[in-house]
Amino acid sequence: MCQHQPACPTADSADREAALLVAFHPEQGWSLLCNGVLLFEDTGELLPDGQIIAPHRPLGTDSVVRAA
Repeated sequence: MCQHQPACPTADSADREAALLVAFHPEQGWSLLCNGVLLFEDTGELLPDGQIIAPHRPLGTDSVVRAA
C-alpha cells in the first residue's frame, strides 16, 4: 500500500502507528494510516485484516500533594 521511501511500517509491525496519515477525521475520532490501519482517538486500532487492537493509553500516575 505504502509508496513512501523509505516505506512506512507494515500493519503487522510493532511500530505500525508510525505510518503516515492518509485521512484524518478528528471530528469522527479516527485516522487512516498509509499501511491500512484505522487508528482511533482512544488509541484503539483496526488492522486491515479485521484484527482489533484494544485501546492502549498509558496509565496516568497519581500525584500526591503534601503540605509543607
